[in-house]
Amino acid sequence: MSDTYTGEVTVGGAPDVRRLPGLTIVKLAVGPMSNNAYLLRCTRTDEGLLIDAANEAPRLRELITFEGPPVSAILTTHQHWDHWQALAETVDAAGAAVYAGDEDADELPVAVDERLHHGDVITVGDLSLEMIHLRGHTPGSIAVLYRDPEGAAHLFTGDSLFPGGVGKTGSPEDFTSLITDVSERVFEVLPDDTWFYPGHGNDSTLGTERPHLDEWRERGW
Repeated sequence: MSDTYTGEVTVGGAPDVRRLPGLTIVKLAVGPMSNNAYLLRCTRTDEGLLIDAANEAPRLRELITFEGPPVSAILTTHQHWDHWQALAETVDAAGAAVYAGDEDADELPVAVDERLHHGDVITVGDLSLEMIHLRGHTPGSIAVLYRDPEGAAHLFTGDSLFPGGVGKTGSPEDFTSLITDVSERVFEVLPDDTWFYPGHGNDSTLGTERPHLDEWRERGW
């Protein structure tokens, strides 16, 4: 397997590719807010999923056919506009189903085929992906977890978790909700070698961030 993946991508630059035994992950930065879009493709069946059709539809049309047919589904991590600017065009190009968290689904510009809840499992080819509902950045924010049977877990966190802290929230109550969900549903159940992929910027691991949880809670953001 390739060990050259860093997760460091820039708008207009090349995607970064991680090859796991059963899954290929391709990360691409798009748009004026440098959003990350992620292709997940099952290596045995070639079925694919796109996470966050954020912007730059022409580039996403290339991404959704990377090393295989167009993706069968597009998952939007949350309702904020910068994560779905190219959703309608990409859905049309791929003929893909649309997935989103239940509480955010009605805010998207296209009809949602599958409304996701905490604990739901979806399949991409032979692979199972677990949905983790992280409340606070938006009411229906969803993180996507792949437990690699041959290695570390991989978690796609949208704007709920970044290197250095949780996502932006609009009130102290929302912050408390998000830091609690991130603590209880992510850090308390997943190991340190879990690699996470945020909606903007570079990746990190839970082990790198774990020592700072109390600091985040104390500062309130």
